[in-house]
Amino acid sequence: MNKYNLLTIILIFSIAFTSCKFEKKQEAAPAEAKKALKLTNDNTAVSFTAYKTTDKIPVKGYFSETRAIVPENAATVAEALNGLKFEIPVSGLYTNDTIRDGKLKRSFFGVMVNTSTLSGTITLTDDSNGSVALNMNGMTTDFPVTVALKDNTATINGVLDLKNWDALQALASLNEVCFDLHKGPDGVSKTWEDVAIEVTTAFE
Repeated sequence: MNKYNLLTIILIFSIAFTSCKFEKKQEAAPAEAKKALKLTNDNTAVSFTAYKTTDKIPVKGYFSETRAIVPENAATVAEALNGLKFEIPVSGLYTNDTIRDGKLKRSFFGVMVNTSTLSGTITLTDDSNGSVALNMNGMTTDFPVTVALKDNTATINGVLDLKNWDALQALASLNEVCFDLHKGPDGVSKTWEDVAIEVTTAFE
C-alpha cells in the first residue's frame, strides 16, 4: 500500500470519528427549560359572600385590586400556587352599594388592628386542597381551602370564621351601624360570623 492510500484511509477514519463525537454532543444537549408562570391583577378575581338576618341572606362583594408574588421558577399552576404570597388592599372593596362599602371599610375593617391590607400565603397539600395563612386584625390564622385546576386557571374556595381572627368586636361594630338593615321578618338584627371566599386566577 502506498503512502497516498494510507493517508486517505486515515483521513476517512478521522472524519467519521469527529462526526460521531459531534452527534453525541448534540444528543446530550439539555432540554429547554419550561417558562416560569406569572400572575397579574387583570386576570385575578377575589370575591366574598357575607350574610345578614336570621334567614342568612347573602351579601356579595369583591376586591378590585390584588398583588401577588409567585414562587420562582414555577412551571405549573400547582407550583405557582404553593407558596404564593398576596396582598389585598381593603380600599378596593366593592358591593355595588357605596353606602354599604363605606360602612364595611370604616366600621368593620377600620376598627381592626392594622387591616388596611389583607395579606397571606397559600400552601397546597395536593392539587385539590390546601390552606391560606391570612393576616387580619393583627394576627395570622390558617383556614382550609379547596382548589380546582384547569389548564392555567385555578379556582380557590374557603370559609372564614371571623372569631378565629378575634374579629367579633369588629362584626358587632358593623352590625350596630347596619342594625335595621340586618333585621329579618322576625325583627332580629344579625350579621353572621362566617364569610365565604372565592378566588379565580389565570396564570400566564
